[in-house]
Amino acid sequence: FKSITGAGIMASVGNHKVIVSSPKYASGHAAEIGVDLTEIITRLQGQGKTVLVVLVEKKIVGLIALADTLKDNSVEAVTKMKSLGLHVYMLTGDNQRTADAIAGLAGIDHVLAEVLPEDKAREVKKLQVELHHQGLLVAMVGDGINDAPALAAADVGIAMGAGTDIAMESASVVLMNSNLDSIPAAIKLSRATLRIIKQNLFWAFAYNTILIPVAAGVLYPFTGLLLSPIMASAAMAFSSVSVVSNSLRLKKLKW
Repeated sequence: FKSITGAGIMASVGNHKVIVSSPKYASGHAAEIGVDLTEIITRLQGQGKTVLVVLVEKKIVGLIALADTLKDNSVEAVTKMKSLGLHVYMLTGDNQRTADAIAGLAGIDHVLAEVLPEDKAREVKKLQVELHHQGLLVAMVGDGINDAPALAAADVGIAMGAGTDIAMESASVVLMNSNLDSIPAAIKLSRATLRIIKQNLFWAFAYNTILIPVAAGVLYPFTGLLLSPIMASAAMAFSSVSVVSNSLRLKKLKW
């Protein structure tokens, strides 16, 4: 038995050499794929199915069509990501026709197809070169061993909770489940958290910039006003309460 990365498998069964692979790989190890088979392959790929060609001693003896069904919330998750202003890409090893069919069902506009596992990180870096000058960052979502290099290369790597250990080690963010809705939820939460942090920093600096000089007596020569220790303590407590209260607004965030 031999695995051909990104193409298929090769094995000896009895005295026969058997190959189960992609049509592209099979075409280089068999007689020309006929018009009838080509039409069948094209039709199946147009249905979003991945087609494997079975060869015995370099003779085509059959086709196998595999299909990944979309998760129930896939379309909704993609819609939510678009509503957040994200550009959604699908990175897959499937052929272009199959990838386009699946992307169409999910509502994904950008498709990078026929990408070998070892090339995923390279595709992520190419996107970074293309998008960084637009002020955009590249996030990669994955769960497999082959996704680990791409997760590490991305500006933000997001690993699904049910993924492999190496994927989770390589990612910046690990979701605690495999629900696609968690992706836009995590992004929305991170944006809201950063916004709250900036608000808290602004008010903390503004608050201290105003009240510290008052507590030091800057107004005393003009108004005779001094801030008593009790009032200063109350003001400091109010500052902390306002920051915590503002942060607690995150609990009301709607997904």
